[in-house]
Amino acid sequence: MSPHTRPPAPQLLDGTSTRRVHWLELPAVGTSVGAARRSVGQRLDLWRMSDDVRADAVLIVSELTTNAIRHTSSERILCCAGLTSDGLVHIEVHDHDVATRSLPPRCAGPDDENGRGLLLVQEIADKWGVERSLLTGGNAVWAALGAEPSA
Repeated sequence: MSPHTRPPAPQLLDGTSTRRVHWLELPAVGTSVGAARRSVGQRLDLWRMSDDVRADAVLIVSELTTNAIRHTSSERILCCAGLTSDGLVHIEVHDHDVATRSLPPRCAGPDDENGRGLLLVQEIADKWGVERSLLTGGNAVWAALGAEPSA
């Protein structure tokens, strides 16, 4: 199923509260991928998410951030991690790419080193999609996965 036919992004809890929503603005450079991973990982630790949920969310933010940096002309990106009312961890990355285009399908060959990011997101996330960002005017790529607090 295409991500464009999926339901809209889950709504975050406490949209203005930093206790349940964490935003990070970064320059669109390679080192920002690591910064996004660390920041989201630390926030999920504060929220006492399980190691599995943390690892999956960090991988998702890494893939979405990498795509925003590599495939758009954005100078800055926004990353978000939050908890939803239906018990999901919600990750989204906003770019500033104002070109109206959809994400191109990618068929990575067995020897290709790149091109599997959205396939990973699709396999890991419970749901994911792409919308126009109301914050940047570019793309907002989001993913949600079940939240399991650690014991």
